[in-house]
Amino acid sequence: MGVKLDHGGDDLEEVHEINVTPFIDVILVLLIIFMIAAPLATVDISVDLPSANAAPNPRPDKPLFLTLKSDLSLALDNDTIARPALNASLDRATSGDKQQRVFLRADKTVPYGELMLLMNDLRAAGYLHVALVGLDAEKAVP
Repeated sequence: MGVKLDHGGDDLEEVHEINVTPFIDVILVLLIIFMIAAPLATVDISVDLPSANAAPNPRPDKPLFLTLKSDLSLALDNDTIARPALNASLDRATSGDKQQRVFLRADKTVPYGELMLLMNDLRAAGYLHVALVGLDAEKAVP
């Protein structure tokens, strides 16, 4: 076994091979980053919400119902009210008692954003005890 130490000159020969080791290292690091980041970037989650089957709470003697109809108009008990008059109408109906529970009903065709806007209006008016009204699971018609 012999080793040649003298290559014959001081000129360096060109290497015609690509060094792929750094390229593979970069690719593996990117792969690991994407493997960690991909599950975190998932936003679209399919949720099938269950129907409520909890025992209903006892109903107060005179409940205060606020209804958001399908045409986005409001009704307090059976009286139609304008949205700007919501605070005054609630104060009149509750005699200024902001601790009274407001039962909120909404048509199922009402967009979720509109329901949230109404809940924000109730919070701004000082009514923090809000109950959402729905049908019982046994009585609901599919």
